[in-house]
Amino acid sequence: MANHTHEHSDNSPPSRRWRGGRRFFPFAFFFFSVISLFIGGTAAVLYLIFSEYSGVRNIWLLICGAPFAIIFLAIITIFTLYARLGKPLGQIFNAIDSVAEGDLSVRVPDHNSPQFQELIKRFNKMVSELERAEQQRRNLTADIAHELRTPLHIIQGNLEGILDGVYEPNPENINNTLDETKLLARLVNDLQTLSLAEAGQLPLHPTRFLLADLMEDLTSSFSSHAASLGISLKSNISNPDKELTADYDRLNQVLSNLISNAIRHTPQAGTISLETESTVDGVRIAVRDTGSGIPAEDIPFIFDRFWRGSKSRTERTNSGLGLAIAKQLILAHHGTIEAQSEVGKGTTFIIELPE
Repeated sequence: MANHTHEHSDNSPPSRRWRGGRRFFPFAFFFFSVISLFIGGTAAVLYLIFSEYSGVRNIWLLICGAPFAIIFLAIITIFTLYARLGKPLGQIFNAIDSVAEGDLSVRVPDHNSPQFQELIKRFNKMVSELERAEQQRRNLTADIAHELRTPLHIIQGNLEGILDGVYEPNPENINNTLDETKLLARLVNDLQTLSLAEAGQLPLHPTRFLLADLMEDLTSSFSSHAASLGISLKSNISNPDKELTADYDRLNQVLSNLISNAIRHTPQAGTISLETESTVDGVRIAVRDTGSGIPAEDIPFIFDRFWRGSKSRTERTNSGLGLAIAKQLILAHHGTIEAQSEVGKGTTFIIELPE
């Protein structure tokens, strides 16, 4: 029976447990009242007994009044300690119980108590970060469901159409379905790469190479595509002999993604330039274009998962994970990446890496 009561108490809501704890106060008041009456009565009897002796009357008056003074001071001390220590601790414990039960919106009021001000501040910050992470997880789940739904519906519709005789099983319809499966595979691979990178478990294979070689490979890979769209792709290498220790393939992946984005948003007769320069601690790589640019209010979110400039999400040629993966890969190299942009004038992505 005792075990059952204990389990029920642990599973009860924090507010109920706190209200249950307050039931102690009437009993405490009754207890202190009885003690006060007992001490007061004893003091009164002693006072009456010794009051006939004038020499000791004042002494016994002091002795008989001392217990009341002590009780009064004790009560003041208890309530002061409760206000400064007990109440904030009780609120912190209630908040901890609420977080344990899944309520991440709870916050502990700041009582400007020097003893708990820093603790309350850090606790509230921790809960805020947990709440933000939980919201990101929910958003990620919704985004993944949204991204998977469209290709799966297309694949299902094409296959059902072929089985029902609505579509001919010709190479064109089969290739359309195959393209959707490739899109799904790319999305799954990107999600896996991003997940491993965020967890710090993505294996890197750093080698020593010339930064100019990487720029040359990128220029040759995209020059034909850019030229077909009337876009000029050029490179500006400040130090051709500059070497870098990094994962060549991963860095190539990051810069390829940035160049692809630049080509997609740069109009005909525009320019894309790859620029490198040495820094005190390493190198700086810039991918600069003269494209449409990014609104200032969107800059803080461009490295988020599934972010796209078009809120309608009608563009399906990319997964919306490229910039998120690029950021995580650069962070894995202990570097930084940032974007500078102005609408109508272009965008510049700046990467800084240690040697």
